[in-house]
Amino acid sequence: MTKASARHLLVADEATCNELKTRIENGESFAELAKQHSSCPSGRNGGDLGEFGRGQMVPEFDKVVFSAPINEVQGPVKTQFGFHLLEVTARQD
Repeated sequence: MTKASARHLLVADEATCNELKTRIENGESFAELAKQHSSCPSGRNGGDLGEFGRGQMVPEFDKVVFSAPINEVQGPVKTQFGFHLLEVTARQD
């Protein structure tokens, strides 16, 4: 079974999501920005979601997590919860 570890940051609108992505690309800490801005409880842990298998997250999330390059910030990814930035930190096939 394929498993992945990822971290994410969840905000209400796409503009904020894009702004935070730019800040991360310019060297700011993903974890710190997640703690400050993410509306998901995982924000307290720097956005860390731990390890999970395919199908455990919403489909839009799953699709990115199981196809994106590792350690590269993806997004904005829109789900019913809002807009996510996500980064796959590990994946085992």
